[in-house]
Amino acid sequence: METCAFQIRPHFPLLSASTRKTNKLIKVSAQRNSENGYSSIAADKVLRRVILQLVGFNVIFGNACAVLAAPLQEMKEPDVLRTLKLASGVRIQDIVEGQGTEAREGDTVEFNYVCRRSNGYFVHSTVDQFSGESSPVILRLDDEQIIRGLKEVLIGMKSGGKRRALIPPSVGYVTETLQPIPEEFGPRRSLLSHSKEPLVFEVQLLKVV
Repeated sequence: METCAFQIRPHFPLLSASTRKTNKLIKVSAQRNSENGYSSIAADKVLRRVILQLVGFNVIFGNACAVLAAPLQEMKEPDVLRTLKLASGVRIQDIVEGQGTEAREGDTVEFNYVCRRSNGYFVHSTVDQFSGESSPVILRLDDEQIIRGLKEVLIGMKSGGKRRALIPPSVGYVTETLQPIPEEFGPRRSLLSHSKEPLVFEVQLLKVV
């Protein structure tokens, strides 16, 4: 790190030594060219060209050092508070405990979610990945509205809590009438095309209505 910081200072020590050496060589060449009847203007042009190339090299090299010296932001998974496997085959990871009202079966809840395939491939989300705007889902925690696996994930969560869960297809979209399903044709088709495989849901419970 120290080497890069030193080399990008405006004194350019490497450039000065190289330029002096090049200048000396060009002068010798110019003298020889003059003896052979050539103009010294060509030698001056060559000198200027070499200097500009050396300046460009040092600036690029200095910028590269600056980039390498900059600290990298760490990308890491959130800490998992606990892991739980239910009898239905649903695997749950608690990410954030939550501090509000606890959701129970039969309650109506408002939540955001991100749905992915088990290999990480994105399927759908209620939160726009670019603008950050969200369109939360409001559903009743019963077997008539919501897929059973997601109902089991939400039950026991507190408002503000976050969970990640792997939901097997047997307790997933067993029928196309169960929610949550996006209203747009493209995302809806994408989700249903993966309904026969395990899906990963990342859920944030906003509130119990």
